[in-house]
Amino acid sequence: MQLMRIGPAGAEKPVVRVDEESYVDVSDLVPEFDAGYFAGGHDALRSAVADRIAAGDTVAFAGERIGAPFARPHQILCIGLNYRDHAAESGMPVPDEPILFTKPPNTLIGPNDPVRMPRGATKLDWEVELGVVIGRRTSYLDSPADARDAIAGYVVCNDVSERAFQKERGGQWSKGKSAETFNPAGPWLATPDEIADVGDLGMWLDVNGVRRQTGNTATMVFDPYTIVHYLSQFLVLEPGDLIDTGTPPGVGDGQRPPVFLQPGDVVELGIDGLGTQRQQILPPR
Repeated sequence: MQLMRIGPAGAEKPVVRVDEESYVDVSDLVPEFDAGYFAGGHDALRSAVADRIAAGDTVAFAGERIGAPFARPHQILCIGLNYRDHAAESGMPVPDEPILFTKPPNTLIGPNDPVRMPRGATKLDWEVELGVVIGRRTSYLDSPADARDAIAGYVVCNDVSERAFQKERGGQWSKGKSAETFNPAGPWLATPDEIADVGDLGMWLDVNGVRRQTGNTATMVFDPYTIVHYLSQFLVLEPGDLIDTGTPPGVGDGQRPPVFLQPGDVVELGIDGLGTQRQQILPPR
């Protein structure tokens, strides 16, 4: 299934995407795609959606705003330098273990919502990333293989970053990752059965129509199962938690010379099977 939330910010309703033209409204079955829903699994909803599609009970998209495909999570966890070629362009060694930092849950916005520059920003950057959403309370997994059953689905994310805050204000990654609007997600959450091979997904990102990032999850240092298993050894993962799994090369800070986002710029990005996003950059408040 492809889970979506559509409608005004703060008043989105859960739906299941059928195709580019239509969806099944499931708001009478599922009040929200949140921790409670993910902990229960997808089977009951999948059956109900199949029945409604068979009965022709679908609705045409009508230009509604698309929200993040899940409600505000308990936590957003991020993995740094998880693509070998991105580590190289950053002048950093390939890590021996996943590098962990966090973003506040209130950075989460819809895939096409505008991104606002924080006050004092001078080096606003982009990062297309595969997001992993947790499906059950998870700790101390025995192996990466066990992580498969702990994953509710996959989503496109843009790990927006302010490099000056990140690198020049005390060397603290979370400081440069945590401003409002810094985690667009969506347009949909694809359940694992929708993705034939999460280890072979093409990724791309354009800025003002110029291709900046081209990559594939095949070049990850640590795959999603390894990441979930690893994190479970240090903290408890809750249903609905989001993990941003790192970005391929081509970030603004890696260009020569570096290129950073300015008000009015448009960022477009996507991942195979997970849809596309589009954000316009707004000036600081």
